[in-house]
Amino acid sequence: MNKDWVTVFIAAFFEVFWVIGLKHAYDFWTWLGTAISILISFYFMIMAGRKLPVGTVYAVFVGMGTAGTVLSDIAFFGEPFNIGKISLIIVLLVGVIGLKLVTKDEVEEGEKV
Repeated sequence: MNKDWVTVFIAAFFEVFWVIGLKHAYDFWTWLGTAISILISFYFMIMAGRKLPVGTVYAVFVGMGTAGTVLSDIAFFGEPFNIGKISLIIVLLVGVIGLKLVTKDEVEEGEKV
């Protein structure tokens, strides 16, 4: 895995924070944290999209963010554990991982492999 894919995972990590923030923010500071998470998340996604196929970057970003948000809801916010929901998240992640595996990483001219 190269550093560009790590950038996508960082973007997805911050996506979880801003999605949770959209639901749970209640004052200036929590809204500020949500806004900062949005900026960081989209910055990293845009940087990754400059070197990797945009469709795959977006699919991985959304899939990882969705899985992280659902698992965070269960772990931290009392969302009931539902085997059907978890099974579908696993299917989503398998699809995202499969998409990443079949996508050729493009190397820009002049970049060392």
